[in-house]
Amino acid sequence: MKIAFGADHGGFTLKSEIKEFVASKGYKTIDFGTHSAEPCDYPIYAYKVAKAVSDKRADLGILICKSGNGMAIVANKLSDVRAAICFDKHVAVLSRQHNDANVLVLGSEHLLGDPEDIVSAWLGAGFEGGRHKRRVNQIKGIEKKLERK
Repeated sequence: MKIAFGADHGGFTLKSEIKEFVASKGYKTIDFGTHSAEPCDYPIYAYKVAKAVSDKRADLGILICKSGNGMAIVANKLSDVRAAICFDKHVAVLSRQHNDANVLVLGSEHLLGDPEDIVSAWLGAGFEGGRHKRRVNQIKGIEKKLERK
């Protein structure tokens, strides 16, 4: 499984740690930057990761900035991307089980648990389907309507 990573300067340090942790678990990683703690613009990196997931060049994505909001807003603009801001393990698991989230967004300054535990929980959870599949299909239907405009 291939996981795309992206962060702005507010998430750079945590991205480096999480990427190393994920690689140690046997996942392949693609790092779309940023590659330093110098101030930068988050939309660039959110787009690169979301585009890789949308285009199926990556199976999943992980985005990190200070709050998570900006990254999630950008990522969710792309088709077939369901980016979820997760601040603890429980929300991370639910984002996969109920929403089939394929991009995890972390706010480096607002996590309520250990980042590695949150990422492990997210990666270990799977989509439940059932009534949730109907809802995810509704999201996909909305995306298709928007693409036709």
